[in-house]
Amino acid sequence: MENCVERLIVVGGGVIGLMTAALLAEEGGQVTLLDRGKLGGEASWAGGGIVSPLFPWRYSPAITALANWSQDYYPELARRLFAYTGVDSQLCRTGLYWLDLEDEPAAVSWAQHWGKPLVQLGGAAVVEAVPQIGRGFERALYSEDVANVRNPRLLQALRIFLKARANVVLREQLSVSGFVFESGRVRGVIADGGRLLADRVILAAGAWSGSLMEALGFHLPVGPVKGQMLLYKCSESFLSTMVLARGRYVIPRQDGHVLVGSTLEYVGFDKAPTMEALASLKDSAEGILPALADADLVGHWAGLRPGSPDGIPFIGEISEYPGLWLNCGHYRNGLVLAPASCRLLIDLMMSRKPIIDPAPYSPARLGY
Repeated sequence: MENCVERLIVVGGGVIGLMTAALLAEEGGQVTLLDRGKLGGEASWAGGGIVSPLFPWRYSPAITALANWSQDYYPELARRLFAYTGVDSQLCRTGLYWLDLEDEPAAVSWAQHWGKPLVQLGGAAVVEAVPQIGRGFERALYSEDVANVRNPRLLQALRIFLKARANVVLREQLSVSGFVFESGRVRGVIADGGRLLADRVILAAGAWSGSLMEALGFHLPVGPVKGQMLLYKCSESFLSTMVLARGRYVIPRQDGHVLVGSTLEYVGFDKAPTMEALASLKDSAEGILPALADADLVGHWAGLRPGSPDGIPFIGEISEYPGLWLNCGHYRNGLVLAPASCRLLIDLMMSRKPIIDPAPYSPARLGY
């Protein structure tokens, strides 16, 4: 930051906003983090916390580049946050089984290209490795390297880290409705009718990012995609690995909780859980792990992902609106892409050599 006194506003307190604020604070900036609700209370909390795209071979190299960097960095991030805050994010390399994939050859080709460990197994071998899996699955791909993180705990740790910083102000329940645009530059935000001024503004408002940009007459194709989840309570030894089948996944936690997700619904900003989704998710869960039919169902909720074209986030300054930077549009991969996305953003803001080629994420690709 210029002379270590630059004033910065980060709009949005999900994992992207929290990590962006943390990195900016470490650079010495005076950071104000704003959220329309509770910090970490939306999609970052609602998701499963898998530190990988669900089907990484179905994404562009732009997603893979961010994911690879983040996956390498996550162990250090979890250690640093635990040492600083005492909160264990429970990053755990459980591995992941993909069952009966229709595009298995594409997955194998992708793994060979990127040097990823991926093992092809027959159905009998899968049942031997994970006896809880239901019968009828014929084959699987397995990666031992895939981890998951207890995302609510990660968010808690990030919040504690930021709250302890003298150069960070956290403001919740504050709704941003627009931007202060003067003399050809964004100079702050309009929040609950008042003006908050800054040298630069970073928009990391998840599913709400596109709506906020409408205040400037700028079409940003980022909007809500609803996802619903279930939570079961089982014994701590019930399941040791993640399993994905027919588009649904099962994630074990260290204390025996088991997450099941998720739906994909284009219903605007409605995030109310529905009985239809509950029945569908239960059917999927019990098809993958029949013993879940006898487990206690202890949670059902929904969140709004920030959908974007091809799932590629927007990272960088908007040339038409100097002073306004984007870090949004991560769709289903906010948790896994967050460390790399935020580091790339800070590299660009500091005019440093970026960790990866920034071109695929540039807002300029919108063609304005």
